[in-house]
Amino acid sequence: MPHDPLLARIIPVLTDVPGVAAIVLGGSRARGTAHDASDTDLGLYYRDNAAPDIDRLRAAVTGLVDDRTAAHVTAVGEWGPWIVGGAWLAIGGYKVDLLYRSIDQVTMVIDACRNGEISMHYQPGHPHGFCSAIWMGEVALCRALHDPDGLVAALKAKTAPYPPALRDALVRRFQWEVLFAIENAELALPRGDSTHIAGCAYRALACIAQVLFALNGQYLINEKGALAQAANFPVTVRGLAGRVAEVWRQIGATEHAAAMQTLRELESDVRDICSGVSEQP
Repeated sequence: MPHDPLLARIIPVLTDVPGVAAIVLGGSRARGTAHDASDTDLGLYYRDNAAPDIDRLRAAVTGLVDDRTAAHVTAVGEWGPWIVGGAWLAIGGYKVDLLYRSIDQVTMVIDACRNGEISMHYQPGHPHGFCSAIWMGEVALCRALHDPDGLVAALKAKTAPYPPALRDALVRRFQWEVLFAIENAELALPRGDSTHIAGCAYRALACIAQVLFALNGQYLINEKGALAQAANFPVTVRGLAGRVAEVWRQIGATEHAAAMQTLRELESDVRDICSGVSEQP
């Protein structure tokens, strides 16, 4: 990848922290879709029997950050079992986020995903929840910056090609919930319960994104922007972006019944796509 002065400054410091077995670049910068104000997301991979030395990590980043009092470095596990932990930093005027990941646990999750076994978890910051397949997607989409033992490379080899069993599991897990969420919203129409209706609409749309990503063999690692990305997939719903915008316009105008009708039409189109895919030899 092109020389990046910010990474050239950060990576040698992080590699000296005991327990940091590999470092990857994630997010939009790894995918080549970043803009000038985009965060720099760095994954710090470690072995379960040799977790990062957080005191050493905190001391290391103190020499990098713009404001030592604003640097926040967590313990492993402080952000829960799926986000795990990390740091929020500002370095050279740029926002840099560190995320911890266990090589051992990610390996187990990837193996499960390849076998069609996924799970969904409540997680602040992920309104639809944290799907275990996100960890596999992170590996698939990241760029290794420091991988002396080939740990990340070995994981990456398991992510391509996209596993058919994972595709089938995601479609099976999320397709049925689209209509279920719509029907739950419709129960709230007589009460005019806008919050519940909007929440159900969000779930329906998030499930549509999951299904379309799976059908296209694409890893969904964050709900943000997922539907806009799905609108450009080869296998997608006609006019997806505009129809999603119409759902939210209708909800904003308290045209709840119309919004549910728009969602039902989207659900029908997604169901037709899934049926067509399953009928292919």
